[in-house]
Amino acid sequence: MFKPKYTLTNSIVRKLTVIAEARSVITRAKILPRQELRLRRQARIRMTHSSTAIEGNMLNLQQVEALSIRRTVDAPERDIHEVENYLQAMRYIEQVVAIKRPLTEKVFLRIHALVTANTLPGKQSGKYRTRPVYVIRRRVGSPPQVMYTAPDAKRVRGLVQDLLAWVGQASHAEVHPVITAGIIHQEIAAIHPFADGNGRTARAIATLVLYQRGYDFRKLFVLEDFYNTNRPAYYAAINTGATYDERRVELTPWLEYFVNGFAVEIQNVQRLVQNLAVRKVDTKGRQQQYLGHDQLSILDFLDTNQRITVKDVVDILRCPRRTAQLHLQRLKQLGTIKQVGKGPASAYILA
Repeated sequence: MFKPKYTLTNSIVRKLTVIAEARSVITRAKILPRQELRLRRQARIRMTHSSTAIEGNMLNLQQVEALSIRRTVDAPERDIHEVENYLQAMRYIEQVVAIKRPLTEKVFLRIHALVTANTLPGKQSGKYRTRPVYVIRRRVGSPPQVMYTAPDAKRVRGLVQDLLAWVGQASHAEVHPVITAGIIHQEIAAIHPFADGNGRTARAIATLVLYQRGYDFRKLFVLEDFYNTNRPAYYAAINTGATYDERRVELTPWLEYFVNGFAVEIQNVQRLVQNLAVRKVDTKGRQQQYLGHDQLSILDFLDTNQRITVKDVVDILRCPRRTAQLHLQRLKQLGTIKQVGKGPASAYILA
C-alpha cells in the first residue's frame, strides 16, 4: 500500500494558509462573465504552452492560442500534436470533474492516451510501459550518465493502483488537496508508468485532483508557468533520488517546492482578480450581471466548441431539458450568447 512520507513543515503550513486566504478572495470576487471567460481561456492556453514547453515543445504562446481555436500554424507536426493533445486532455479533465467521476485507473490511462495521441505508437499510448526506463544525462565530451532508474515494468501497474487507491482515501483522511496534488505529481513522475508523456500526464492529473477537491480557483491558475520559468529548479526538486525506492523515501523537499510554487501562482491570480473585480453597478448606474457555475460551464463549452445546443447543455449539466432551455434563455437575455438557426436545427454561439 502506498504511504507517502513527508512532514508538514512550518514553511509548508504558512504557504497553505496563504493559499487558503487567496482562495477565499478569488472565490468571492465578482468578475463580469466575459472577463472570466477570457481569463479561463488564457489560463488553459498558458497551461498547455508551459506543460508542453517543459518537455521541449517549441511552439510559442501565440501558436498555442491559434491551435486552441483550430487555426493552422506552421510548425513541426509532433509539436502541433502535443499541443492539441494537451488541450484535449484538459477538456476531458473538465468533463470528468463535471460528472463527478472519480480518478480511476481507466481515467488515468485515458488522460495519457489523450496526451500522447499521434506521438506514440498506438500500442503504447494509454498503455503501461513494458521495458526498463533510465533517465540519462548527456554532456558534450563526457559519457552518458544514468541519473535515474525507474521501477521494473512488472511493478508499474500495481504501483499506479496503490497510488490511485491512496488518492481516493486522501480526502477521507483529510489530506490537504494541495498536498495530495503534489504527492500524485511526484509519484507519477517517479513511477514513470509510460514510454513517454509521463511529465505531461503527471501535471494534468495533479490539476484534475485539485479540480475534484474544489481547489480549481475558478480555473484561473497555471502552476505550470512556475515550473517553466525555472526548469532546472523544477527538475532538481522532482528528481531527488537515483532509483524509485530512494526517491520516495522523503517527499518533504518536493512538497516545499510544490506548495511554494502554488502559493506564488495563486497570489498572482488573487491580484489579477482583485484588479478586475467590479462594483454592483456600472458607471451608468445599471445593475451588473453575474453568472452561476452552471452558466459558466455553458460558456466554457462554447468557448471550446464555438456552438452549443440544448442537448449539449443537458449532457454537460445533467439537467432536465427545460432547465437547459432556461439557462440558454438567461444567457441570451444578458446578450452573452445569440441563437442561430430555428427549430430542431437551432444552436447558440457567443454574441
